[in-house]
Amino acid sequence: LSPGMSALCVLKTRCFLRQVLPGLPAAMHRHYSLDVSAPLLRTQGYVDGRWVSAASVFPVLDPATGKEITRVADCGAAEAKQAVDAAYKAFHSWKQCTAKERSILLRKWFDLLTLHKEDLAKLITFESGKPLREAVGEITYAASFLEWFSEEARRVYGDIVPSPAKDRKILLLKQPVGVASIITPWNFPSAMITRKVGAALAAGCTVVVKPAEDTPLSALALAELAEQAGIPAGVFNVVPCSREKTPSVGEVLCTDPLVAKISFTGSTATGKVLLKMAADTVKKASMELGGHAPFIVFDSADVDKAVAGAMGSKFRNSGQTCVCSNRFLVQSGIHDRFMEKLGQAMDAELRVGHGSDPETTQGPLINARAAEKVAHQVSDAVSRGAKVLKGGKRLDGSFMEPTLLANVSTEMLCMKEETFGPLLPVIRFNTEEEALAIANASNVGLAGYCYSQDVSQIWRVAEALEVGIVGINEGLLSTPEASFGGVKQSGLGCEGSKHGIKEYLEVKYMCFGGLKP
Repeated sequence: LSPGMSALCVLKTRCFLRQVLPGLPAAMHRHYSLDVSAPLLRTQGYVDGRWVSAASVFPVLDPATGKEITRVADCGAAEAKQAVDAAYKAFHSWKQCTAKERSILLRKWFDLLTLHKEDLAKLITFESGKPLREAVGEITYAASFLEWFSEEARRVYGDIVPSPAKDRKILLLKQPVGVASIITPWNFPSAMITRKVGAALAAGCTVVVKPAEDTPLSALALAELAEQAGIPAGVFNVVPCSREKTPSVGEVLCTDPLVAKISFTGSTATGKVLLKMAADTVKKASMELGGHAPFIVFDSADVDKAVAGAMGSKFRNSGQTCVCSNRFLVQSGIHDRFMEKLGQAMDAELRVGHGSDPETTQGPLINARAAEKVAHQVSDAVSRGAKVLKGGKRLDGSFMEPTLLANVSTEMLCMKEETFGPLLPVIRFNTEEEALAIANASNVGLAGYCYSQDVSQIWRVAEALEVGIVGINEGLLSTPEASFGGVKQSGLGCEGSKHGIKEYLEVKYMCFGGLKP
């Protein structure tokens, strides 16, 4: 579909992709096709309630094959400015809607995501490589934020504060900040949008979304469903763009005086650049940045539960989540049993392949650069004395074998840098103090995990870990009811929970004086 062609003119859009990838299982030598309801496959930007073209287009690729899925409007600074202007105009009417009215619209949007979850999941699988079962899970997760914040919209309470003077009343009002720029990553192309946008719209803000250049189709499908749900024109805008145009679009979204707030999920390095740009106009900012999560297994742990937690925490989305465990610390007394059972679990449960194959548990990494990074960390570790127990090889294209390393030490790259891939390095430790010193030796602190059956130890470790999220005997943590955010250089603010909506509100103090006692 060209950017100027409406997807509504056909009943189905099929992008047939053929691949022969040596080095991968025979199941990969198949014919895979993206087959979704036509209205959901959008290729234009969405600004002020209209589908808009740009002067050029950019390709969206299937990371499993490197083949083109479709081409999407390559919006630039001009389109970004139009979206900001539209959002600013819409803000003045959207903030006047009652909380109940906003709640009802968000609930309708949630219902539509739930209705179309299978097709939305296919988009995620083909543009990001995520296995289809996980992609369906992401849509359920994405929809849950719209449901949650549809409910939170009606719970934005102010305060009446006891006054020190008899002739005054003190009121604290909560009001929406204004236009919010939403800049999202490719690894959760739907959920990272709804987690931010659900809170923003519930608060009464309007938004301009810039999705990752690798995964614009999910964002545009969300725009289609927002329109079907009745979200007014200008309230939700999407500006897709290529890697080449990202700097100019990002500059508009972070510097335009009409933008009051930016919310970004991505690398710490990029977050720092955006914060610097936003500083000149003193914008409110939320940053969910890099992680380097420690996963600590103590001698008292239930080994089977620890192995199950490690598998879920490490290999979900092929290791490409910001809360994925990166550094595995296993106490000496339990180390050998843990390693044996973990290796058995990897053999039994992990299958590399195209995400649309029902047998696949490990899809491709997002691109060849990501696979090369993992391979480089493996070779660095081996050169410094690590032993490869499972995997270790880079496969064709963007694929990487799930890899288990033993004899790992703290000077290796995999213990210093976030991996974002299916690499599981294990370091042996002796004491609790040693484990905490290793775990906290990082300038980021998003998530951390602890497996133990010693309640006193659990409390000590959970409080001592320098992270914003702690999993205790649990490897999968995310839920809309709980806060999501890090410490150190892992970001600012939090998302989800009752606190998430506060990121899009400001407090106004009103002093009502001259009253007769």
